[in-house]
Amino acid sequence: MPKRTRPYREWQLEKLTDPEIAAAFLNASLQEAPEVFLSALGKVAQANRMSKVAKESGLQRETLYRSLSEKGNPTLDTLTGVLAALDLKFEIVSAKE
Repeated sequence: MPKRTRPYREWQLEKLTDPEIAAAFLNASLQEAPEVFLSALGKVAQANRMSKVAKESGLQRETLYRSLSEKGNPTLDTLTGVLAALDLKFEIVSAKE
């Protein structure tokens, strides 16, 4: 009997609805590069239904897609609004840890 598999993207988006997993994913992406972080934040927003995230963050859906694209340049207000809509927040820690 053949194994039933699911597409990776579907599995990933399902996992990214969990705020703990999403936070770990975003923290890891932040260590790479700003573009990687924006892409990761876009995936987390898609996992949590982009239109819902846009509405809760006070942005238009198209603006949110544009801001979180590889060439996006979101403002701090946009980032904090999106993170709040995802039940996440920024935290600054000492680099000496």
